[in-house]
Order: sequence, then structure tokens, then C-alpha cells
Amino acid sequence: MGLVTDVDDENAPIILLVDNNPMSRRRIEQSLKTKEFVFISCEDGDNAVDVYSENMPDLVIMALDIPSMDGHVAALEIREVDSEARIIFLAPARLARLAEDAAYSAGAVAWIQKPVTASLFDEVWDKVLGPIPEAPGLEDLDKLYPENLDLKKGQLPEIGDLPPLGDLPPLGDLPPLGDLPPLIPSNSEPISVGSESIEKTAKSLKRKAFFLTVILFSGLVGGFLWSIFGDIPYL
Repeated sequence: MGLVTDVDDENAPIILLVDNNPMSRRRIEQSLKTKEFVFISCEDGDNAVDVYSENMPDLVIMALDIPSMDGHVAALEIREVDSEARIIFLAPARLARLAEDAAYSAGAVAWIQKPVTASLFDEVWDKVLGPIPEAPGLEDLDKLYPENLDLKKGQLPEIGDLPPLGDLPPLGDLPPLGDLPPLIPSNSEPISVGSESIEKTAKSLKRKAFFLTVILFSGLVGGFLWSIFGDIPYL
């Protein structure tokens, strides 16, 4: 993928800009306007891989801190699609160490500190036009991004795709339900929710209440009689 600058527009080399900051994309276009590139852009790493596969641009300029898939992993995905992909990373000064490591891992031709300027591009342009480094990070791509890449963000798997749950573990030391003793109150008949059983229970309660009333009444009468005749001696 040679980078050509002084050509007609229809043959102009293509640059893919990947940055979710519109101001940053605008600064890049202004910095490279003298090189007569055709620019295409996207805002996240996931989409960047698709756009690259469709357009096969001559150069990718990609920020590291982008949504959905960070720039490092997106660059590795692009290198997997095209081993000759030329990639420049963009990163703020606070991410300088990360940018250096990512550039080595993904085999980027260079990285540039934000905010970008034309002079910063001029400083690394010989590297951009030079040989493309190897991408040792491709060996660890599955570890960096283990999720199924075909499953888009927010898309849930079909029920039929879910693995079977298998046998559920036992509930601690509880015995099986069949071995539990019957729930019967001591010295009483089983309680049933049937209407016949409820009616029998109600009658039994009425009988007990009646007997208690008789006993109480008898005690009151006995006490009254004793208060009147208790002091009279027996004849």
C-alpha cells in the first residue's frame, strides 16, 4: 500500500480517521490537507474494522481512547484483516506509555501526541512511509478481546443458543420432600381445607365453649351459695 500525495482526486490515497472527537478529526484533516488525501471517518473501534474491510484505506489514523473497542484492539483486528495495514495511533500525553506499548503490540508505524499539528505529522512521516512492523499482539488477540466478535453490542443470544443448565445442586443437607414427617399437630386430627373438615372443627369448638360456660356458671353459683349458707352448722 504505497502512499502517494501528488495525484488526481479519483486516485488519491484514502485515510481512515477513527476518533469520536469531531474537533480532533478536523485538526487531522487540516494538518494533512497539503497531501491531497481522501478522508473517511468513524467514531468507534468496532465500526472501524468494518469500514477498513470495505474500503481498504492506505492509512489508518486512530485514537486509542475510542468507544466500543479501544484503538489497540481495533488495530489488531485490522492487522488480522490486512497484514500490510499502516496505522498511526493518537493519544494524549497522559497515555504516552500506553501508546508506546500499543504501537509495538499492533505494529503501528508511529504514534502522535494529541492535540495533533502538521509539524507532528512531518516528524513521523518517514516512519509512515517506511516498512510496516510486525504485530506481536496478534498472538494474544483472543485474550485481549475474548467475546464473540460476531455478537454485536446490545444483541442478546437466542434461547436455543444458551447452554443447558444441567442438574441443579442439592439444597444443602435438607432431606428429600418425600422423607419429611407429616405436618400433623400432636393429639389432634389432621387439619384439612375441605368444607366438611372445617364444619366438624367449628362444631367441636362450639361444644368446648359450651362446656366451659357450664363449668364457669356452676362455679359462680357454688360460690354464691357458700357465701349464704357456708356458716350454718350441719344438723
